[in-house]
Amino acid sequence: MSRSAHPAGPRHADVLPEGHYSAPPTDLNALDPKVWARTVGRGDDGTVTVGGIPVTRLAEEFGTPAYVLDETDFRARARAWRTAFGPDADVYYAGKAFLSRAVVRWLTEEGLNLDVCSGGELATALSAGMPAERIAFHGNNKSAEEIRRAVSAGVGRIVLDSFPEIVRVAHTARELGVRQKVQIRVTVGVEAHTHEFIATAHEDQKFGIPLAGGRAAEAVRRALQLDGLELTGIHSHIGSQIFDMSGFEVAAQRVVRLLEEVRDEHGVELPEIDLGGGLGIAYTSDDDPREPHEIAKALTEIVTRACEAARLATPRISVEPGRAVVGPTAFTLYEVGTVKQLDGLRTYVSVDGGMSDNIRTALYDAEYSVALVSRRSDAAPMLARVVGKHCESGDIVVKDAFLPADLAPGDLVAVPATGAYCRSMASNYNHVPRPPVVAVADGAARVIVRRETEEDLLRLDVG
Repeated sequence: MSRSAHPAGPRHADVLPEGHYSAPPTDLNALDPKVWARTVGRGDDGTVTVGGIPVTRLAEEFGTPAYVLDETDFRARARAWRTAFGPDADVYYAGKAFLSRAVVRWLTEEGLNLDVCSGGELATALSAGMPAERIAFHGNNKSAEEIRRAVSAGVGRIVLDSFPEIVRVAHTARELGVRQKVQIRVTVGVEAHTHEFIATAHEDQKFGIPLAGGRAAEAVRRALQLDGLELTGIHSHIGSQIFDMSGFEVAAQRVVRLLEEVRDEHGVELPEIDLGGGLGIAYTSDDDPREPHEIAKALTEIVTRACEAARLATPRISVEPGRAVVGPTAFTLYEVGTVKQLDGLRTYVSVDGGMSDNIRTALYDAEYSVALVSRRSDAAPMLARVVGKHCESGDIVVKDAFLPADLAPGDLVAVPATGAYCRSMASNYNHVPRPPVVAVADGAARVIVRRETEEDLLRLDVG
């Protein structure tokens, strides 16, 4: 690795331009355990290790950029969610966060169920041995073929998202001679404190059937009348990257009120309630997420209180953590290329990936942390913006961060908390192949999703 000195950019808080950052950290070599996977640490020689393996060795063996996933951490977080909710509740891992056959096997072994929302996710789950009865099938526009595949496979539940879908699923179930378990997704009118594009419970959006105007009650009415369906409960999801539990409390109260109406009109107490996922993780040291046992206790108490007030038996609760399981378990490893100082502003640090492997900064204005990981540095901090190699000015990985002023081409940097929605939303923009996912555990590393090649890209181009 090159170690040549690089002229420092602005170093002191009183001369920095306005931006989304705090004062420079006292130790740029420190790794906040809130944002890094649990087996990550810095070795005696200053190189960061994960699962006992130096990142320099991972870069040499697997190349950069690469998603590096701590399997030990993933399994521990999955177990923590399963233990927190116990045997009287269900935990469905939200596959949209990141899904591969290895992940499916880990989930199966750790006792979690799986939520999928496309035919591809369903195929991945089944091919890796997830029992169909432990799969929930989601989505606002499931195709006729996807519905048939899900019903034929015997998935444990299909979450109905619209009135036409109620009819489609019932028709398919009757054709196949089965009675399909379903839930109805409702929009409860809760304003989640998150980005507009990942808030999902307000009424003006594509998901679910509104409680307002009796629409959800009518959906229940129709589902109960159709022979091919077994309505087991109500589903609600208020958004993503949420830290405040108050939105879940309002949502649960409104869902329980619907359960009360169903009981009073139909004489039926639906046995399940799904509160979705969306619990936040720490992307920076300023984030303060709750632990699974705290979340489980809070949600259980919220639902129990609401049901007691309505004189209903407490239904079986299910939740759908995806980001909260996989997000903190991975980091993206990059090699530094161009380092460009803009006097009086900041230093632009270009890496060999970018918005094709992490679109969230451009799409959601998401904030991330970053660290020099191939060595220790005692240089002064410089205000940096970590950017990618794509032909877009919005190709930003980390908007504002402090990195050592001697950062140079050839150094390795890593962005933590990239396990969720990075590989799953990755693209081939500028015909850049997608990075691999490398799983590490107990001193061993293996590829669980291989790196794409230019040959892969050309193979699809049949013109």
